[in-house]
Amino acid sequence: MAPKNTLTEYESRRLENIRRNEEIVAALMLRSKASELSASLKRSSSKKFKYSKPPSPVVIRRSLRTRGLPPSHSDSPVNVGEAFIGESSTSSGRPLFDVIMSASALRGVDGNESDSNLTGTNNFDPMSSMTLKPENVARVLPDRIFSVQFLPSAYRTVVAVGDKSGKIGFWDLDFVDGDGEREGNGIYVFAPHSAPVSGISVHPSSMTKIFTCSYDGLLQKLDVDKETFSVIYSSEDSIFSICQRSCDTDSLYIGELGVLKIWDERAGKASNEWSLHEYRINTIDFNPENLNIMATSSRDGTACIWDLRSMNKVQPKVLGVVNHKRAVNSAYFSPNGSYLATTSFDDRIGILNLSDLTDISIINHNNQTGRWLSSFRAIWGWDDSFLFLGNMGKSVDIISTKDKTIRSLESPEMTSIPCRFAAHRHRIGTLAGATAGGKVFLFTSC
Repeated sequence: MAPKNTLTEYESRRLENIRRNEEIVAALMLRSKASELSASLKRSSSKKFKYSKPPSPVVIRRSLRTRGLPPSHSDSPVNVGEAFIGESSTSSGRPLFDVIMSASALRGVDGNESDSNLTGTNNFDPMSSMTLKPENVARVLPDRIFSVQFLPSAYRTVVAVGDKSGKIGFWDLDFVDGDGEREGNGIYVFAPHSAPVSGISVHPSSMTKIFTCSYDGLLQKLDVDKETFSVIYSSEDSIFSICQRSCDTDSLYIGELGVLKIWDERAGKASNEWSLHEYRINTIDFNPENLNIMATSSRDGTACIWDLRSMNKVQPKVLGVVNHKRAVNSAYFSPNGSYLATTSFDDRIGILNLSDLTDISIINHNNQTGRWLSSFRAIWGWDDSFLFLGNMGKSVDIISTKDKTIRSLESPEMTSIPCRFAAHRHRIGTLAGATAGGKVFLFTSC
């Protein structure tokens, strides 16, 4: 006798959602068998903190074929409605795009809006000035969040996050419906990738173009004007990081498996590339006071500082190297360009004084997030005074660069470990933290 169908209504809906998502992925030609990098990439030796010339890079490549990816990507843009997987009655995410277009237009009117034009940070104490309200907590995505970014606008608070399964979520914190209610609304989810979203970049002068990169080896562009997703670059390797210089809207810096590339959007090709590290490049950042100075962090245990003016293909010139004993998860310049902060799996935070490359402060911090949490990355706040990063005790650790002390910002609303952070460049005290469960916590000024 044949067994009866015992599927519940929930399971039936779940299977239908899986089928629909598979169709979307197939249409985008993004089906992948992406896997974690081989354990053989682990660092073979440990080093003490010092400054030295980085070792000659040994780059291991994996082809698209061995990773289960198609040999080429589609050049045809895909309408956002095909990638939209939210439950909003507006299936295309039209309200979100209206918000982005309005914010972009307002920035065009206010030409003085600048990331570095913040005032009132001198007496700002995050411990007493920041709070987490119940309405500023939401589960934006279903899986572990890898990347967090704010829309760079002084007129709107919109958080963009990317998760493990390739989804991108936008949370419009200023959204209100017709009844003046915000709860449960203002969240829009899309599925343009098939593997972890490792980076999100929104240029302050071009907010209608949102770039995302993924372990699936694809660089996608969300064109808000045209309401399309399009693959603008594909690699045989996973892409681990992207970044743009504030002075250039047409170039993207792409971090792959030890290789850094510059993608020229106008030309539609990579204009330059360099082998900078042994293993993957986790982060790329530029000094806000000198945009020719770049920092990269890598799983090879180093964070390196480069001058773009002396980057030749034969032997790129390195200005300074911070050596950690294990993988370096991040390296970020401070807002005023005076320091570089590094975060490593060796349970240390480094703060390098750029005026003296021998002056580095080392702060011990538990960075053992394990395999189920995204690695901690210390980010800067709104000046050079404080660093923010996660704490395994479900709080936000705040490091003072003045006295090198650590204080923990706690809240009863913080119910899980915040791993990845972003600071709103135009709103002092507005800090987003994201978790392995897809939640976003938004601290704001009291």
